[in-house]
Amino acid sequence: MENLFNGSKKISQKDLAAFNMIGDGKDGEIYKVADDKVVKYFFKEETHGRELEAMKIGQSSTIMPRLYEYGDNYIVMEFIKGISLARHMKRHGTINEDMTKKILFVLDEFKKLGFTRWDTEVRHMLMDENGDFKVIDHKRAFTSDSPVPTKLLKGMDKFGLTKEFLVHVKNINPKLFNAWKKHK
Repeated sequence: MENLFNGSKKISQKDLAAFNMIGDGKDGEIYKVADDKVVKYFFKEETHGRELEAMKIGQSSTIMPRLYEYGDNYIVMEFIKGISLARHMKRHGTINEDMTKKILFVLDEFKKLGFTRWDTEVRHMLMDENGDFKVIDHKRAFTSDSPVPTKLLKGMDKFGLTKEFLVHVKNINPKLFNAWKKHK
């Protein structure tokens, strides 16, 4: 399955009819096309372009799904076997120091990649079988700018885990904790 859509510049929803839709949102739809691959079909080329730019830049990082193929309105990428941070928090009701370190690693990777958005939503952080995170949905990687991961913290707040997370952040990286506290 080297080239799923034979190098097509554009695909239509008809091209995806044979595949199982596993997610959808205001920007597009996600279809599972193989055990290890999904295709993200975009409604708008502008959104596609922003996400593709971030995906290409992020290929050097372990936090980014592998990019396999793309056209003007789609991206074929790695399927992450695992659960979202949101689902994990809902199921377990806790967040430990090891997981906090991994979340801080993700945020640090955003900076190293040159993203201006150093934040993500808890539903976009997918934990693989090894407990490591991969992050999806990067359309705002270069258009948003926030010194504090407000979306991440708001997502944790829904599960009552923001304080627990921040206690771990304070223990791991007091300087970062203080910087976040200043900007709240």
